[in-house]
Amino acid sequence: SHFFAYLSRMRFIQRWALMRNTAPENVQEHSHETAVYAHALGIIRREIFGQECDAERLAVLAVYHDASEILTGDLPTPIKYHDRTLRDAYKKVEHAADERLLAMLPEELLGAYESAFTASEDEEKLVKAADKLSALRQCIEERKAGNREFLSAEEQTRRAIEEMHLPEADWFMEHCLGAFEKNLDELGTM
Repeated sequence: SHFFAYLSRMRFIQRWALMRNTAPENVQEHSHETAVYAHALGIIRREIFGQECDAERLAVLAVYHDASEILTGDLPTPIKYHDRTLRDAYKKVEHAADERLLAMLPEELLGAYESAFTASEDEEKLVKAADKLSALRQCIEERKAGNREFLSAEEQTRRAIEEMHLPEADWFMEHCLGAFEKNLDELGTM
């Protein structure tokens, strides 16, 4: 099976390709962070808002949410979302790449992994919010490092999260996001 060998190559796909970065980020790092945030949003939904939610499933969906980029690369956001035609076409390309990756699995494992690549509409919204939170964190850190290259991206990403009108994401931004503005001494040590 070539599936796992391909997944390990996520670390070679750089994000923010059109931007000058002080701290480059790859898709593997981003996927881990998105999984952490998706899990958190699921926990927030369940514990804060009292709604049923499988936070662990959200984490798994987020781990694989950009797996197609192993085959497609990371298409810059201004191109990917330029218009509906391009966005829909790229969604088809991503789906085809996911199918190709899944086909690399041994047949005995295929069924168990297919669900990790298939989200409900509600799950997709939460994973997308986690994805945006990861992008926002990168923008904040770049700004803190003095990189003005990310100022517009930070503003646009923050607005995109707010426009999702997801109580879980709003709660995360209100209660957790401010800590990313602090340095290590301000966060405190053990």
